[in-house]
Amino acid sequence: MFYVKDLITKEVLLSDHSRDGLYIMSESSATSLPQAFLTARRSTSAAVWHRRLGHPSSRILRLLVSNKKVSCTSKQLHFDCQACPLGKSSRLSLGPTGHKTSAPLELIYSDVWGPSPLLSSNGFWYFVIFIDAYTKYI
Repeated sequence: MFYVKDLITKEVLLSDHSRDGLYIMSESSATSLPQAFLTARRSTSAAVWHRRLGHPSSRILRLLVSNKKVSCTSKQLHFDCQACPLGKSSRLSLGPTGHKTSAPLELIYSDVWGPSPLLSSNGFWYFVIFIDAYTKYI
């Protein structure tokens, strides 16, 4: 049996049995009328909402603010998020080159990436990658 309680009043909001290690939250397990499980409504910065909601775009955040789904302290919804460019970066696949390899280290590809928005632990802005064409080992 599990319980979801209000942090301040300690009132039980939801209770039910877990199934296969999962906590199933259904309307029938609510102890009163349907409720939203949110903290007390307070205004928070756009950057905090951006992190809490899983890094949505500024357009999505603006839509949430205009529909009064979130309360925001700042009018400006553009901000620098260091995690977003890193999460959206991707590797381009290597296209066919016409080179056939039959052993490791016969052909090595390299790529330089940067500048990084964050310094490496050794103070570098750029990174180099070496890829073995045969094993695909990086």
